[in-house]
Amino acid sequence: MRSHASISRDTEANAAAYEAAKGAAWGIPFLLLSLSGYVLSPIYRSLTIQFKVFLQMSGMTVGSMIEADRRLRAYEGRVRMEKRIERDEGAWKAFEEGFRRDEEKGAKGRSDGKEGDGEQQR
Repeated sequence: MRSHASISRDTEANAAAYEAAKGAAWGIPFLLLSLSGYVLSPIYRSLTIQFKVFLQMSGMTVGSMIEADRRLRAYEGRVRMEKRIERDEGAWKAFEEGFRRDEEKGAKGRSDGKEGDGEQQR
């Protein structure tokens, strides 16, 4: 069971958090949009500062949530694929090792004369 203090050392959780934080870049387009609204629109200029902040923050929040979700799903898919590859490589190595052991047993059996020398014995 994971202790509470170990989250800072968990590389997988930190990598997922980093991917989600990349979604916060949605603030820049909304900042540019609000600046252009301030310059071009008298209606936007007449709004209260609280409402302008609300518009700015709601756009940033929704955009960040959508982008963070998209990035986390992509990251989860990559991690799932990497784990599947590792698991398949382990299974493949086990198969090769078993095949190698069977091959060595067969070679010993032929060298000991246990298998026939090509003639049928009756």
